[in-house]
Amino acid sequence: MAVTEIWLVRHGETEWARTGRHTGLNDIALTPLGEQQAVALKPVLAREAFDVVATSPLRRARDTSQLAGYAEAQVWPEIHEWNYGAYEGRTSAEIRAERPGWHIWTDGVEGGETVEQVGERAGQALGRLEGAAGKALIFAHGHFLRILATRWLGLCPDQGRLLALFPGAVSILGYEGDTRVIRRWNWQAGSFCS
Repeated sequence: MAVTEIWLVRHGETEWARTGRHTGLNDIALTPLGEQQAVALKPVLAREAFDVVATSPLRRARDTSQLAGYAEAQVWPEIHEWNYGAYEGRTSAEIRAERPGWHIWTDGVEGGETVEQVGERAGQALGRLEGAAGKALIFAHGHFLRILATRWLGLCPDQGRLLALFPGAVSILGYEGDTRVIRRWNWQAGSFCS
């Protein structure tokens, strides 16, 4: 039996996420709101039985996992956020002041990973799930999870630009028949009952 669903959780808000700064490998803590977002996940996730639970090694994802009730999540090094290189900690507006028209999905970053390299890591994570059965739960990061979703669907990693994903949001990848689909995307705490 193969994995039937993959639940994706973007970590709660950080100060850099709140202010639009690219947060890759810096180990930024959750804000108080980010902690609240993580705690709000607990009753929703507790209704499900997960066969695999994994988290990024970065603090914001691990803290979200713990606050949501999954302190024993496996740490998977390959599910860390995009390495933004020279653009780490900078906003898109700041980068565009130097590179007019710049867009991360098409123009990449200086001294960091390409979108294809992030896609390769997402493929490694999906490869880990090939032998798993049932449901998986992954706590990670906005850009990484968007790219993982594209890989699940068989799309190019840069198509992640079409999938907005907010802090503390839940998304579900699964199947319709034998076709891989997005079952739910960017599900926020205020809409968990719907």
